[in-house]
Amino acid sequence: MTTDVSRSQAPAKARVSTRTLLIVGAVVTLLLAAVVSYYASSSPDGLEHVAGSLGFESAAKEHHAADSPFADYAVTGVADARLSGGLAGVVGVIAVGLVMAAVIWLVRRTSRSGTTD
Repeated sequence: MTTDVSRSQAPAKARVSTRTLLIVGAVVTLLLAAVVSYYASSSPDGLEHVAGSLGFESAAKEHHAADSPFADYAVTGVADARLSGGLAGVVGVIAVGLVMAAVIWLVRRTSRSGTTD
């Protein structure tokens, strides 16, 4: 014989607030960018590999951002490769987070001003 338990008797599940989720997500992302980025593959990417295997890698030219502060996934002026790559990862995460926050703010602002009550 089975008994049905009503939903009111079931234990309530704890909800995680959006703020907590965002903070934990940001911390984990920053840690991954700072620590794991050092262990990324130093092998050529797909385009470089194909250019090498087809024999036209010598035709490659430096891009316009080659002298930028974050060229080659590193911070210019930081001698330690691990620290330089980690800093570049952290700055990248922060930059993407700021752009994402600005887009969300604009979308929310636009959707609020577009509604009529």
